[in-house]
Amino acid sequence: MINQENLLYGIRPIIEAINSGKQIDRIFLQKGINNELLSNLRKLIRDFKIPVQMVPIEKLNRLTRKNHQGAVCFISPVIYQKIEDILPGIYEEGKVPLLLILDRITDVRNFGAIARTAECAGAQAIIIPEKGAASVNADAVKTSAGALHKIPVCREYDIKKTIDFLKDSGLQIISATEKSSEYYYSVDFVKPTAIIMGSEENGVSEKYLNKSDKNVRIPIIGEIESLNVSVAAGIMIYEAIRQRKESYTK
Repeated sequence: MINQENLLYGIRPIIEAINSGKQIDRIFLQKGINNELLSNLRKLIRDFKIPVQMVPIEKLNRLTRKNHQGAVCFISPVIYQKIEDILPGIYEEGKVPLLLILDRITDVRNFGAIARTAECAGAQAIIIPEKGAASVNADAVKTSAGALHKIPVCREYDIKKTIDFLKDSGLQIISATEKSSEYYYSVDFVKPTAIIMGSEENGVSEKYLNKSDKNVRIPIIGEIESLNVSVAAGIMIYEAIRQRKESYTK
């Protein structure tokens, strides 16, 4: 069900929303139309790196019956942040970074559930790609039990560069993948860590697996071959918490 409170339509209102600093989750533009005003909007989309999707008019008409002029967008209920702004503060507070990178996780409920677990565990940020990620909308916030208003969400244009930045900043990159023969509890999670979780359909992208310091799997004993990604994320996150608590009490 579409949350009309976060929906904005019309080219000029969307331009004004972007210029006023509103956080845009994504924009849908009608295929095959072009005019000067739409060209101005496209430039803003490029400048602000806003996710955009070209769709047939039928898609826009399903989103709203109003005069949308070929452009509809959703305002994000959260304020996106940049990981390069957050990470120094984590170190300055004397905390050990524990971050999540979500690769192609598009299901809103899974995303919300992961955010809830991450916030409960004290993870400091969730990193998502600009494209190919779940909408951070009202449904996601509801599923997260409000956690998305508390844990920073960083929407990054280039996840590969983000991984390089994290590694240069002293974090180890750990990917959860069924392709590994090594189990997740073999990782030293006491170290500063970013955990990559991939989609249930395709797992973590090969390009990220290749950049990871370690790729690990969760044991599957039963006949079903994989876990729900939000459950798998919870297992990984709380293994890190278990190890860190044991380390602090020694």
